[in-house]
Amino acid sequence: MKRNINLFALLLSFMIITSCKKDDFTYPEGQVGVSKITYYIDLSPKGDQLIIINKGDAYTDAGANSIAGGKDAPYTSSGTVDTATPGVYIINYSATNTDGFPSSSYRTVVVMDPAAGVKDLSGSFARSSNGVVSVWTKVSPGIYTVINPGGAPGVTWSVTVVNYSGNNIAIPQQESAVGTFASANGVATPGVVPPDVVSPMISYSWNVINGGYGGQSRTFNKI
Repeated sequence: MKRNINLFALLLSFMIITSCKKDDFTYPEGQVGVSKITYYIDLSPKGDQLIIINKGDAYTDAGANSIAGGKDAPYTSSGTVDTATPGVYIINYSATNTDGFPSSSYRTVVVMDPAAGVKDLSGSFARSSNGVVSVWTKVSPGIYTVINPGGAPGVTWSVTVVNYSGNNIAIPQQESAVGTFASANGVATPGVVPPDVVSPMISYSWNVINGGYGGQSRTFNKI
């Protein structure tokens, strides 16, 4: 009987000792337990995401901020800007972390023809298919704030729009209330006015580029 008591006491002592031992949470760098930590790359353009310059101006891209786990991470860029040709240009930035997860960002550069800025395309325009109104407000030569650029019911947010040359208009790729937003094939139709008078815009059309909108051409008429 005494032997059984001694054996029980020994087991009890072992349980007390092992239960008091602290867990070791010191793991190798980049690992928690059996799980490996991956640091996604935070990639963004240095400076403004939308840059507007005049034809002939010099342009040097500022590059991007690329950070992973508090450290600089390598990235690549693609795209060029022809400052001699008015238009909308995209510089794309991309990076991949050490575990193969990609990140991307962009900058939009608009090259403007100063002659286009003398026009005033301001006004309210109703979409031909549903009568929903889009409002243009001129903020500087050739540059506008446009409310409801897609002509969708109930929309009150706005984007920046440019009349970059002649009757060419565009929504430069930019971030909006519904994500990345842009346009293609934008054309303004001027009205018929007496000679030497700047022609107002009486209608325009463009294709909206956004995942929540269809890709069809949208036409708007001045009201």
